[in-house]
Amino acid sequence: MFKAGKYEFPLGKRTYIMGILNCTPDSFSDGGLYNSPEKAVKHALMMQEQGADIIDIGANSTRPDAIILSGEEEKKRLLPILEAVLGKVSVAVSVDTFYPVCAEAALSMGADIINDISGVFNSDMAMLAKKYGAGYVVMHNPCGAGVTAQYPNGVVSEIREFFLDAIKLAEECGLPKSSLCLDPGIGFSKSVEDNFDILREADKLKFSETALLFAGSRKRFIGAVSGVEDSRLRDPGTVAAHTAAIAGGADIIRVHDVEAAVQSARVADAIYRRV
Repeated sequence: MFKAGKYEFPLGKRTYIMGILNCTPDSFSDGGLYNSPEKAVKHALMMQEQGADIIDIGANSTRPDAIILSGEEEKKRLLPILEAVLGKVSVAVSVDTFYPVCAEAALSMGADIINDISGVFNSDMAMLAKKYGAGYVVMHNPCGAGVTAQYPNGVVSEIREFFLDAIKLAEECGLPKSSLCLDPGIGFSKSVEDNFDILREADKLKFSETALLFAGSRKRFIGAVSGVEDSRLRDPGTVAAHTAAIAGGADIIRVHDVEAAVQSARVADAIYRRV
């Protein structure tokens, strides 16, 4: 079970869809499309209607060479969007942030999940998740987007060790496994081949009682092998990548195209989970 605020997601039953809502002017695929409360709410409601289980709101672009906002700047951009969306949707709401000050503001307003891409287990974030009964997503990301780290022991082996450490640290903070979600960080600090190794061996990254999230939507590794330069046209490749992740035990997939993800995940679940 992944416990996230007001919501519970039984693990192993089906794949859950996290729809991406970027309220940024400069995200790599949809920057500037949903950066007003009205546009954000409209898109959130559309994703909910299409079958999203979670809406993930991001106010800080993480594409390579993006200008990173301070915590206070992120709050100023995020909170009006968050308030508007929380007042309209009836599914779980996640906030994509690596700032505890933003996380606490979001959780106090009613957000259910903190999606932290910082690449470290942050005990302050864990304690906030514990305090508010929220879910905490921890991503493997040793050096950010646009930079490839070296993995002497193999990328999958090193991510697995990172996950084991995160589970141990969560336990030390008193955060239950059911509130923790692990993300291997597809596209962050990884080469193209690293990303495919992760998808091929996704089953080695799955731990019982802890949710596993994959977020490969429209990313550059898909373009590298498909030849599709326009990230907005990479949804078929995204479906292929995420189907491999589901075969390996992914519980949640984070996507731009919710409609395609819902349909493909139902078919993948019928194949691999027999549901």
